Amino acid sequence: MASRRFDFEAFVQTAGDAIVAAGADGSIILWNHAAERIFGYTEGEALGRSLDLIIPEGLRLRHWEGYRKVMATGETRYGADILRVPALHKDGRRLSIAFTVALLYSGAEVHAVVAIIRDETSRWEEERALRKRLAELEAKNK
Repeated sequence: MASRRFDFEAFVQTAGDAIVAAGADGSIILWNHAAERIFGYTEGEALGRSLDLIIPEGLRLRHWEGYRKVMATGETRYGADILRVPALHKDGRRLSIAFTVALLYSGAEVHAVVAIIRDETSRWEEERALRKRLAELEAKNK
């Protein structure tokens, strides 16, 4: 049986979920087509920029504290657990995203963090509308 070479670049660029990688300093080093679709920035606009590009201002301090800890310890719980947080689109609107991360090592040190990101804005808005409707119905029946 002939071996097939895996085309990593094609996989990354055709994935339905955003794949975003950032180096130790938090600058974006990988930005796929799905990231362009979800966040509105082209690859050229995103590469080399800080992750602050998509992080709401009020969450940045907490994000960077966690990021520095991951880079220092090489440990994250979001490799298996999904993190759901707000994010920013290029046009300024808020998104609801869900993601997991993978750590890339260079020797014993973390070299980069890769996030696999899904836009859950529609699902989150639907759930919010359902919660509101349920609260209205419960209030009406009291």
